[in-house]
Amino acid sequence: MTEKDTQHSPTYRIGTVSRLTGVPADTLRVWERRYNVVTPIRSEAGTRLYAAEDVGRLTLIKRLVERGDAISSVASLSLAQLRERVSGADLSTPEPAWERPCKIAVMGAGLAGRLRGGDLDLAGVEILGLFERPEALLAGISVDAPDLLLLEYPTVHADQVREIGHLLAQSGATRALLVYHFASRGTLDRLEARHITTKRAPLELAELRRWCIALHQGQAGQSGSAQRRADGTAGLDVDLSQPIPARRFGDAQLACIAMASPTVRCECPHHLVDLVSALSAFEAYSEECEVRHADDAALHAYLHAATAYARATMEDALAKVVAAEGIETAPPAE
Repeated sequence: MTEKDTQHSPTYRIGTVSRLTGVPADTLRVWERRYNVVTPIRSEAGTRLYAAEDVGRLTLIKRLVERGDAISSVASLSLAQLRERVSGADLSTPEPAWERPCKIAVMGAGLAGRLRGGDLDLAGVEILGLFERPEALLAGISVDAPDLLLLEYPTVHADQVREIGHLLAQSGATRALLVYHFASRGTLDRLEARHITTKRAPLELAELRRWCIALHQGQAGQSGSAQRRADGTAGLDVDLSQPIPARRFGDAQLACIAMASPTVRCECPHHLVDLVSALSAFEAYSEECEVRHADDAALHAYLHAATAYARATMEDALAKVVAAEGIETAPPAE
């Protein structure tokens, strides 16, 4: 997409894309640099601008990575191939993540020492590396990204949240388990929002192993409803890269159906007209909000698309009722 194309197509800044897809901004940058998952254009000021197709790709890729696919194996797939893979049409899908060991990378001097010297049952866990400091962790991560980071921070402060999030993004892992001794509730909440599970020390090694396996299985086998609760708009079955469904009934046709419905014994046509009219009005409203309020672009882009799909579904229902009742409609609106 060129700068000229963006004059007619909606584009989103990286913060908006992060909220819309559920992929942290740091992770988006890593995916672009390492795997070229999308190629956003740059504004004159150098700001990343993402197209609707980019948002659709990233949403699908996030679902596949959470399901257990390696980012390196799905990054180059086309949008159509990603949709097929998500829907299960691609028979080359790898084994589910919960059916293989959880690959972890460990960071923390005390924790690494305990794991080196401990007699730990590693069933279900594969340790990719033991590191004492963040820079060693990042330098030691190979092409084979871990499923989960196991981190040890004796104390955690608000200014370290970004550092920990950066470790998660740079490592290629999708989740992290952080063991701490002291931290404020606000700091812990911010970490949890970044998909970083926190547990207060001390924890036995066997308990750590159980937590790693539980997080690995939980993220891979998480239901759609649970994912929606966790990520807000992320993961919902609304593909912003798809065209908005065109209206099937114009205002004049809806008015004609509404006027005919009193002569029909069933009142469903009248109720459906009300529903379609209300959805059409909110669809137009949300589209206008999407354009006027840049800060809420992610939310309103989703509302616009979701409402359009709901309206199209109700129009299909209305068409069936109109046909069943033999109601005459006005000619299609031009």
